[in-house]
Amino acid sequence: MGTTKTMTATIEVFADISCPFTHVGLKVIAAEIQAANMPVQLQVRAWPLEWVNGSPLEAAGVAEKVAALGLQLDIGGAFDGFQPEDWPNTTIPALNLVDAAYQRDAATGFAVSIRLRNVLFEEGGNVADNHVLADVADEFELSNPGPDPAAGVLGDYAEGQRRGVSGSPDFWIDGHEFFCPSLDIGHGTDGSLTVSFDDDGLRQLVRNLQTPPPG
Repeated sequence: MGTTKTMTATIEVFADISCPFTHVGLKVIAAEIQAANMPVQLQVRAWPLEWVNGSPLEAAGVAEKVAALGLQLDIGGAFDGFQPEDWPNTTIPALNLVDAAYQRDAATGFAVSIRLRNVLFEEGGNVADNHVLADVADEFELSNPGPDPAAGVLGDYAEGQRRGVSGSPDFWIDGHEFFCPSLDIGHGTDGSLTVSFDDDGLRQLVRNLQTPPPG
């Protein structure tokens, strides 16, 4: 009697390491996938906001988002180490390291992607600092690729432009887009940032993993 192979689905996520919404969103999605025991591979691709916007995210703007996430959501210590006074002036070297990790295999790539976000937001490490990146590289027995944009990072950015990526994080399943599916982000009447968990968006993403949308 033959055995049936379980197909592994792939979620592509275009995102920047400095994006606080991605830090939370990836945790939510990864936890949902694990709880449902779904065979899913998460490929976190480079979407450098410093290239998209023409300059890196400023610490003050990120601090506003971090404060809203911390006050309005139950996210544990996801931002306990946030250090606006030592905010990275680029994420390209860190994205290079993620790319190098994915060159080894998908599991290492995702693990390094999560690890660098934890370093930045939970441990207060500056992911533009070569010593910080070298420590992470050593942890995963990788070579630190350095500051010049890697071919994979350039390729991800070009692909994201081709697809018309909406922002960070932008999730894709079989060519279909789900922008920041686990969070509902908006503004109150006073203009302040509002954030809540988007259960409907998360369920829609999971449904499309189980039954891919029609072409």
